[in-house]
Amino acid sequence: MSRLLPEFAQRLLCSIAFVIFLSLTILPGASWAYASGLGVTNGHLSSCPASNNCVVSQDADSKHAIDAIVYHVDRDTARETLLKVLNVVPRTEVIEQTDNYIHALSKSRIFKFVDDVEFYFPPNESVIHVRSASRVGESDLGVNRRRIEQIRLALLDLKI
Repeated sequence: MSRLLPEFAQRLLCSIAFVIFLSLTILPGASWAYASGLGVTNGHLSSCPASNNCVVSQDADSKHAIDAIVYHVDRDTARETLLKVLNVVPRTEVIEQTDNYIHALSKSRIFKFVDDVEFYFPPNESVIHVRSASRVGESDLGVNRRRIEQIRLALLDLKI
């Protein structure tokens, strides 16, 4: 009997933690889901929703703002280098690419939640504008911001 009580308590705590996680991340913002527009419109990536699960380098408020990625090579080299980096980012797949735009999907490790990760290469500028947003939930616990910063560091290491 005394052995069953700690096991039961551990399972109960895990169940409670899981319910809290779901209520904080998925359920409140599920209606937003995949409704936001993706891509480039009038030279801009879409803005972020009010939820805390998105970052963007163009026209963002302080909560959602992230710096664009600056490069010092020609645009095609920067683009090809970014594609190589994205090919090694875990659980990430490039699903669309043009001369000035890349759209990738990145899935979370455990629950397989999908994030849209976008990169825009504006003409006559040596920057890559970025947007990374969760499709569902209210919070991503900073995952989208960390992902972009890791990609930025990888590109810096590759001296773009």
